[in-house]
Amino acid sequence: MSTCIGLRKLGHDVDLVIGPQTGPEGSLHDQAKGEGVPIIVAEELRRALNPFHDLGACTALRRLFVGKRYDVVHTHSGKAGFIGRIAAKLARVPIIVHTIHGPSFYEYQHPIGNWVFRWAEQVVGGYTTQFVSVADAMTEQYLAAGIGRSNQYVTIHSGMNIDAFLSARRDDSLRQALGISSGDFVVGKIARLFRLKGHEFLFEAAPRIVAAVPNVKFLLVGDGVYRERFERRVTEMNLRGHFAFAGLIPPSEVPRYVASMDLLVHLSLREGLPRALPQALACGKPVVAFDVDGAREVCIDGETGLLVRAGDVNGLATAVIRLLQDKELANRMGGRGRNLVKERFSEERMVRQLDELYRRLWTARH
Repeated sequence: MSTCIGLRKLGHDVDLVIGPQTGPEGSLHDQAKGEGVPIIVAEELRRALNPFHDLGACTALRRLFVGKRYDVVHTHSGKAGFIGRIAAKLARVPIIVHTIHGPSFYEYQHPIGNWVFRWAEQVVGGYTTQFVSVADAMTEQYLAAGIGRSNQYVTIHSGMNIDAFLSARRDDSLRQALGISSGDFVVGKIARLFRLKGHEFLFEAAPRIVAAVPNVKFLLVGDGVYRERFERRVTEMNLRGHFAFAGLIPPSEVPRYVASMDLLVHLSLREGLPRALPQALACGKPVVAFDVDGAREVCIDGETGLLVRAGDVNGLATAVIRLLQDKELANRMGGRGRNLVKERFSEERMVRQLDELYRRLWTARH
């Protein structure tokens, strides 16, 4: 959404095309409308696989692209990126760009599903003028899968309003409202309450962390269909008093919540370059992350945080305990992280790079 706003400020005529917004995970729909970004809702474009809806979405998008005569169609996400690029090809859009936020195919899929998604990406890769990777790791994975050529890829980090995070400060009134006292250590996690987001690893590590640091609280920011299941689990573990479920919060509130943490953990098993990591570092908070996808490009092991092998519960507990018990190390890593984020993750930098990319592709085509 910030891309659309930034590009409009640079003189581009931008429409945001989305599917219907459903579920408890939240939407940026109202924020986009508030910023004057035209929103077009493709009702058939839905998250779940459905041949009838998917064909309808492709037809509707093709009709839209022909009618609007876009110079550039820029797609995001796996399914929307697949359907959108086919529709753009059928509509003869001159430039088709796709951002890889995370691979459509991954290790934890069923082998047949993995093959299908890999094959689908290979097919639409032939229609793609340029791939934008949010991390170098995405380029490496796609090239290894035989998708596109190396000169079709460019890395542009997903930018954000870092000023709000740089200026955010710990809010004891917020902590109190969440049941967290001023002397507690807060380990935060920002993610949908859903599969592959890694909450189960934090639950497994929690008893050991609590034993070493009794005044620790775990703050889970985000909502999802697994919330009831997760709340029941921590209750069964007799750790309910150590967990605060913040639920879904407005994007504008995220800096306030992150600044009230002492460190952030990111435990997803697949996620191109998680925005939660630079957000935490911008607040000066060290991070602990599973070494998956592009996490190591932000959580630089021993510099801005600690990397842990994916699924390593003991390693996770050890890393969290180390940072909670060594305040000097945590502060040093947080400070280095702030400098890294200021250099690489501003909205202005991302928008400028996309503007330069579009202009370069347009010049090359003509």
